[in-house]
Amino acid sequence: MQYMVEASGLVKTYKRPDGTEIEAVKGISLNIQKGEIFSLLGPNGAGKTTTISMISGLIKPSKGDAKIGGYSITKEAIAAKRLMGVVPQEIALYPELSARRNLEFFGQLYGLNGKELGKRVDEVLEFIDLSDRQKDRVDTFSGGMKRRVNIGVGLLHRPQLVYMDEPTVGIDPQSRRRILDTVFKLRDEYNMTVLYTTHLMEEAQELSNRVAIIDHGQIIALGTQGELTQQVGEEDRLLFKVGTQTIADALLKNVETTVESVTRALYDAPSQTTDNGGETIPGMITVFAKRGRKALPHVIRVLNEADIEISSVEVREPDLEAVFLHLTGRALRD
Repeated sequence: MQYMVEASGLVKTYKRPDGTEIEAVKGISLNIQKGEIFSLLGPNGAGKTTTISMISGLIKPSKGDAKIGGYSITKEAIAAKRLMGVVPQEIALYPELSARRNLEFFGQLYGLNGKELGKRVDEVLEFIDLSDRQKDRVDTFSGGMKRRVNIGVGLLHRPQLVYMDEPTVGIDPQSRRRILDTVFKLRDEYNMTVLYTTHLMEEAQELSNRVAIIDHGQIIALGTQGELTQQVGEEDRLLFKVGTQTIADALLKNVETTVESVTRALYDAPSQTTDNGGETIPGMITVFAKRGRKALPHVIRVLNEADIEISSVEVREPDLEAVFLHLTGRALRD
């Protein structure tokens, strides 16, 4: 297994004005595979930004270390930083300069110049879809456009790893959609590894190959969405839309007893007609299972053997909000 990021025992301690210490991050360890989108999900103040700042070398860990492509961020910082692009939560641009001039300035800091710099700037402007606004001052841009230029700065040197710290904060839904699509493009078309932080559960669910849930400076769960939800024992719901047959309680009991991991099965009887007197509304069998996708073919077999007409099947999995609630006793908070 090749890892782009290997973090081990990261701790960050700050001193309060009264001299007491507070641990913002408490021994975080994680590995991120090459070419995956890995999200740190947690409420504001959970330690996400501090963690990503240590991994990217923006702040020094009190304890622990991280490797980027095999290079230690504390001992081989220059080599490690060459492999990464950073997109901070705050907009880090010169508002009085145009989009192009901002990109040229930061490209020069990366050591680019001449025709190569111009080529990279053109590529990035096209990627962030701002070629037609490249000569406009950044202070005339919307929040979403500024965010896209901010992302472009982190891509100029073609990094292998991109850190994105809550890049959709404070922007409109359309701009947010464009940024999420950009994250997929980085992975799928450019084979980049993306480390993404968010407090929005739906973003982590949509984007991530794997998710680490962080709270109070600690990782409390890590894995794919499926692994996380199964880890805490949440049940999937298998929804079977069926014909007009009467479903006997014995059949439901048979589903419960013969299919491993099924905990219970329920039936909602169909209405005889729709409101306008048309076709009969189908009934719904709902099966609760701890490993729904694994149980699905077995449940279908039992229903087929009973000559139940199935018109559609839907699997609804528990989400990351349910995982966080289970682990902490509270919902994700802003």
